[in-house]
Amino acid sequence: MAEQRPVTARDVKTHVEGYSDMGDEAFARRYYADRRELQDLGIPIASGRDEFTSEELYSLREEQYFLPPIELTDDELAALQTSFYLLEGQFAYAEPLRLALQNLALGRAWPGTDPGPKTAPVELLAPLYTDEIAARLAKLEQAISKQRTVKFRYWTITSDTEAERTVNPYGLWETNGIWYVVGDDMERDEEDDRRRTFRISRIRGEIKFATRRERDFRIPAGFNVTAYRDRPPWKLSAGDAGTAVVEVSADATWLVERRYGAYGEVEELPDGSARFTTPYSDLPALSAWILSLGGRAHPVEPDAVVDAVSADLQAVIDAHTGDPRAVPAAQAPVEDLNPGPAAPRMPGPVAPERFALLQALLAFLLARCGDSASARVESNELQERFRLTAQELQESLDLLNLVNFGGGCYAVYCATENGNVIVDKELYGDTFRRPARLSPLEAKALLRALDVVAPLVAAEAHTTLATVREKVEAAFGSYALADTPAPQETDAEEHAVTVLSAGVRDRKLVDITYLSRSSDEFSTRTVEPYLLRRDDRGWYVETWDQSRNGRRTFRVEYIKEASLSRSGYEPRPEMADLDHSLGGKVGIARIWFTPERARWELEGRPGAQPARGGAAVADVTYGSREWLVSEILRYRGQAEVIEPEVVRTQVRRSAEQLLRGIRPVAVR
Repeated sequence: MAEQRPVTARDVKTHVEGYSDMGDEAFARRYYADRRELQDLGIPIASGRDEFTSEELYSLREEQYFLPPIELTDDELAALQTSFYLLEGQFAYAEPLRLALQNLALGRAWPGTDPGPKTAPVELLAPLYTDEIAARLAKLEQAISKQRTVKFRYWTITSDTEAERTVNPYGLWETNGIWYVVGDDMERDEEDDRRRTFRISRIRGEIKFATRRERDFRIPAGFNVTAYRDRPPWKLSAGDAGTAVVEVSADATWLVERRYGAYGEVEELPDGSARFTTPYSDLPALSAWILSLGGRAHPVEPDAVVDAVSADLQAVIDAHTGDPRAVPAAQAPVEDLNPGPAAPRMPGPVAPERFALLQALLAFLLARCGDSASARVESNELQERFRLTAQELQESLDLLNLVNFGGGCYAVYCATENGNVIVDKELYGDTFRRPARLSPLEAKALLRALDVVAPLVAAEAHTTLATVREKVEAAFGSYALADTPAPQETDAEEHAVTVLSAGVRDRKLVDITYLSRSSDEFSTRTVEPYLLRRDDRGWYVETWDQSRNGRRTFRVEYIKEASLSRSGYEPRPEMADLDHSLGGKVGIARIWFTPERARWELEGRPGAQPARGGAAVADVTYGSREWLVSEILRYRGQAEVIEPEVVRTQVRRSAEQLLRGIRPVAVR
């Protein structure tokens, strides 16, 4: 590219460092392997034949190497940088994301530190995101990118068994903080039945490559991981068991259409109610979803669905009839009175490609030179910016020097002196001042970051997420990313988070219209928003509800409308202890979970304890009895309220009322 002309393989062997001492056969193998690796990194080297000598000529066009101009506004770039800080320490792809944002920000200010009070407080960590899971993600990402088969032991929660799996991994995705990998389980005999999804937290022990080959498989044509992520709970199994028709009340039609409309057809009726038609493969999951809406949805057909929901309601009634079982209290967590300083944020386990790091470092050093022939950059700045130790920085500079001067490119020469890096721009330096295209891993990092904190980016940028996304996607190059899910389209929820984020950041009141799970009606509230959090159930906002004069937690999915008020508020001392519990504590209920359900609760519910016979027990804090009732209903009789008695009675009566609405004579 620096020569600005096609070159022969002989030219490459003569001038590029590392090739000249090779024999012809060794060079041919190494050169074509390197060319394929560059192709995988998004940098295609074109080939053609010389019409006079018939030698093969190779060329790299500038537009296929350099990052196209991306007109991000200062607010949009600041929002993306804010997303990096929010995700650092909570995101496996933090380091490739850092490099990608530096390429986008080349020539502009890069804070690289906590953006401070401008950022709305937000918690993104799911309970199951640990250092061990992060390390597994790094290994699986490597296996997917290199198309290598892996082996690992896996705990199947439904059967409570462990077995070794041999898997061709095709894609990773994250849903509300929980990571999954999808691929073909090679231990299965039937080829058409091999596609499986594995939850990363259920992998046991080390993930190992199954062979020593450079590549074991190719990702199937047409594979798209987004299709696996965007499935409702009742469609997780392969094939369809039937098609259900569900009647939805008028006050919940908007919610079903917004959240679940993509999974079926919503037919709105003249009275504002709707009929939701959806195929299903998992009948218990469909029944649990219907019951979770607390009477706002009723099964109409087929009989199998009506019978299943009716049977589940009867199971809830039976579990809460008579005296509660004798269950010991769950042990309360021991509070550390001297927790010490917070742990430092650690870099993500998925390391950026070495080539991408060198590209970014080269562009940055040449940009510092500008129109001058040289520049002086503090070593500490480079170490902090690129997350390198002093030794790693020196090795990277040595490699840049080797590639440039050993390869005859003459773009830059770097030397260290008294804590500084002296940069001399050489003959072709101006050619490489622009940042290179994003590598596939950098593009994945940006896509995954947008998927996690998309609404916050839009809020900080004072613009729509679609605008930011379109500009960022323009930097990806032409390669496909079938193993990386596209950011989810959640325009309505995004708007609510945007408004709430602005309220948190600027200390402004927010007016919301909320579909309360504690009643069958909308309510309008004026709230003081303090904290946004995202866990394995979705987005929540911790507030002080001025309309109820108390602390409340609202699930963003149930907010129909949100508007920012001009009136501000002063932070309350009562909100200084924000935590993950439900705001506005009313009481603590002791819940017993059946042995069939216990494994899921012990895995994902903080504070759950094993009980006799393989069951589990947990003390659950709740903000309203009605909310807790709707939560218990969705367990389909696999959860029993032990105490308080008033909640136990309310659960039974609610289930009886719902069952009468489906089968008027069915209640015993």
